[in-house]
Amino acid sequence: MEIAGKDALVTGGASGLGLATVQALTERGARVVTLDLPSSDGERVAQELEGGVSFVSGDVRSEADVERALEAAGDLRILVNCAGIGPGARIVGREGPMPLAEFQRVIDINLVGTFNVLRLAAHRMAQLEPANDERGVIINTASVAAYEGQVGQAAYSASKGGIVALTITAARDLADHLIRVCTIAPGTFDTPLLARPRRALPARSGAGDPPPQAIRAAPGVRRSGLPRHRQPDAERRDDPAGRCPPDGSPLDRDLQATGDPRGSRRLIGTPGDPPVLLRATSGSAASWQRTKRSAVRSQHRTAAT
Repeated sequence: MEIAGKDALVTGGASGLGLATVQALTERGARVVTLDLPSSDGERVAQELEGGVSFVSGDVRSEADVERALEAAGDLRILVNCAGIGPGARIVGREGPMPLAEFQRVIDINLVGTFNVLRLAAHRMAQLEPANDERGVIINTASVAAYEGQVGQAAYSASKGGIVALTITAARDLADHLIRVCTIAPGTFDTPLLARPRRALPARSGAGDPPPQAIRAAPGVRRSGLPRHRQPDAERRDDPAGRCPPDGSPLDRDLQATGDPRGSRRLIGTPGDPPVLLRATSGSAASWQRTKRSAVRSQHRTAAT
């Protein structure tokens, strides 16, 4: 779609991803309306981003508020849904089960709110004349948590998973109206949603992987494997530090079979730990941990035989 000269609506546009989207659209010549809570910085953002940016205070769950934003947007061609919340709570915590009202609130804002804006905006778009063989585009915001949620993200992951599942149905429903629907699933990045005290994340190396010492010290990563005294004599003799299996060992053969040359492996552990090798191509702390667990399982199978 040609963005210049088009009318756009961005929910949650006063901060984080929504604000960055507003800035990107205005830089490309779009007229943007932001819909955010009255307590947000939406008014200030609209004043700072001079030219083509206006702010409407409201709640994405409110049909009346959304209709006011759509009226301000005029001939809406672009909708980007960024509004959402992400409180964390375990299903069963120290104070008992997660309050059902808290789960429902996250679903209402993230999933129901997204659908509410989508349906009303699509109705407006469907009444416009096509421009370059399309009437509009709708972009929803899910999260990587929709596919791999972490501890305490039951409500958040469920809400984002709902947005992912909604995408293909909405795209098929609205295809006859020449309206495209797509969804993005960002990973973790610095936004006000995450602006709360938290433990430092492991540092990353230039190759994009956390260095072994950072993973070793990272919270939640537990050492496991065979005790030092149970490692084969040959392994202790060939590698006194206990950090690398000898050539020809079952674990070494397994890794060789995957096409992983010895030079591309990384080691985790301290002297005295069992040998745990990780692929240098792992892209995240989570994938490093999965690879580590797989290697440890191989070691246990070797010991059993």
